[in-house]
Amino acid sequence: MSEQQPIGGSPTDDTPSPAVEPLDEDGVGAVAVGTVLWSITLVVLLVVRDRLGDDAWWIQVALVGALLGLPGLWYTTRRRAAYRKVDHE
Repeated sequence: MSEQQPIGGSPTDDTPSPAVEPLDEDGVGAVAVGTVLWSITLVVLLVVRDRLGDDAWWIQVALVGALLGLPGLWYTTRRRAAYRKVDHE
């Protein structure tokens, strides 16, 4: 059985790996884009619902995605405001 080597190099390599810095991202953009895409998907699915047949459950999925995006957007914007408030103090 072969021994797996760590990603940083050989097992005897004692050099420390560089610290990974966190991204400066608050998530508002990602949640907003996701909510908009689910909303667009919902509208498209409602337009073509006659063609969906047994796959009409996708309408419910798109509705839930769009609706869950709203509290997600509220939460991430409040969190971003709190982070900015702390940074300015």
